Parts: sequence; C-alpha cells; structure tokens
Amino acid sequence: MTAPAPPGPIRVLVVDDQELVRSGFCVILEAADGITVAGEAADGAAAVAAVTETAPDVVLMDIRMPVMDGLEAARLITAGPPPAPKVVMLTTFDLDDYVYEALRAGASGFLLKDSPRHDLTAAIRAAAAGDALLAPSVTRRLIEAFAHRPPAAAPAPSRVASLTARERDVLLLLARGSSNAEIATALFVSEATVKTHVGNVLAKLGLRDRVQAVILAYETGLVIPGDPSP
Repeated sequence: MTAPAPPGPIRVLVVDDQELVRSGFCVILEAADGITVAGEAADGAAAVAAVTETAPDVVLMDIRMPVMDGLEAARLITAGPPPAPKVVMLTTFDLDDYVYEALRAGASGFLLKDSPRHDLTAAIRAAAAGDALLAPSVTRRLIEAFAHRPPAAAPAPSRVASLTARERDVLLLLARGSSNAEIATALFVSEATVKTHVGNVLAKLGLRDRVQAVILAYETGLVIPGDPSP
C-alpha cells in the first residue's frame, strides 16, 4: 500500500548552492499549507549532515553543487537508516544528463527549477506520501538512457517471479509512465485496486517507490525500450 503522509506538516530540507534560489524555495514552501522548512544547506555534504540534525521528510536537492554534488548526497541520504527522507532532485534543464543517475541514486522525483509553485508543492507532497510519479519528460529520458545502453545478456526473471500476472501488467504499465488512473483504465479496474497492486509489487520486490520499480523493469529486461507491447 502507498505509505501514509507523515503526521503534522511535511518537513523539507532545501539544498542549493545559490542563496537566492534557496530563499525563493523556502518562501514558497513556508506559504504552502501542511509544509514547513526544516532547514537549508548549500552543498551535498552539508545536506547529509543537516538530515541528521533536522530529520526532514523530504529533501529538495539541487544536482550541481560544489563540495559534494546532489547525486552523491542523494545516495548517502537514501541509504541511511530508516526512515530515510525522500529526495526530490532539482535541475535547470529538462534534458539534464543526470536524470538517470539521479533516479538511480534514490531520488523519488525530479523537478525543473522553473516549475510553477503548484508543481513544487505537489512534488513535495507526492514524495512525502511515497507516491512519487515520473513526469512524462523524465520517463522519456529514462527510456532513452536504457535504449543507448548495451542490451542485457538476458532478462532476470527471478526478480519478478513472485509477481502475479496482474501485478506484472501493473509493473509494465508503470514502466511506460502510466499514472494510476491510466493503469486503471487500461486494466478495467478501480484506482484503489491499482494502488493495492502497486503496493504489492513494491513489497514483493523490496522496492522503495515507483521510480525504483520503473528502473527494475528496464534493468531486468522485463521492458525493452522501443517495444510497444503492454
């Protein structure tokens, strides 16, 4: 099942090496209902230390920073003792070469710095609830990344052998960037049923969130870039 949102306001750690950018995000987040800024950090190393000090629910993290970049910081933060905070990565460009690596590093979301404030708060709430979604542009980048990698020697069915046929269908649709509503329509079931299936997929495969499920689907060969079959 999808993890419940944390009780009380969602605590956010804002990480960016540009003070004005950090301040702008803090103003937007503090003005949003149910969200509070737990702290700020100017680089990845400071962010890792701040997570221990402030115990945020979500880390809003820039990728390109001095001292330690956001990718390494995300790896360290998401690999920490539970409950590790969710990480939403920030980038300036939609075509950032780090999209795939950011997701591999444990990011639960990916946001453009010039996104509307509604998208920012929505991404924070989604990450905190454990229901992070990949934007279509990010899904395309992820697929392109796998399309340009050498093909795997063979699929690894053992990772997905525990899934039922319907759970495999859900995983395939997740990997193609479908939302819960779109999956429900494709499979002729309710969104509540889809959420149950997604939760079962994550639990059986030992995955943290939907992003990891998408990556696993491609890495095991369950989904092949360019293959239109469902």
